[in-house]
Amino acid sequence: MGLDRADVDTVAALKSFKALQAKEKLALGEAYADSGYVLVHETGEAFTIKQLRRRAYRLMAILGLRRVRLYDARSSCLTYLANNGVPDHILARWAGHTNVKTTKKWYVKPDVEDLRGAATTWDGLHGIATEGQA
Repeated sequence: MGLDRADVDTVAALKSFKALQAKEKLALGEAYADSGYVLVHETGEAFTIKQLRRRAYRLMAILGLRRVRLYDARSSCLTYLANNGVPDHILARWAGHTNVKTTKKWYVKPDVEDLRGAATTWDGLHGIATEGQA
């Protein structure tokens, strides 16, 4: 299975960003704060939540996208990962939580489409009602 155009563009953008960060790190030397985060200032310091939110909303506007709250997007991403088999302890780590229960309680939100698989499984247990049966 190959990458679609959006995946290729995303990978290219991330590689370009990583190269830029490497140049910034080299230029600043020991003054660069190697925080380990992806989205950082040119000094390596992590953005605050407020800074991230402002940048994300500005980017959504530039791209003509519907404005989505970052926590809603985060919840969607974590739900997607959970529905695709990512173990709970990895989800919690991905979310930056020390407690798996926090991640599951606040961020993993199944929707109607997510419940269809369970409904299909249930139908297999007791059989699907046919016309005329109650």
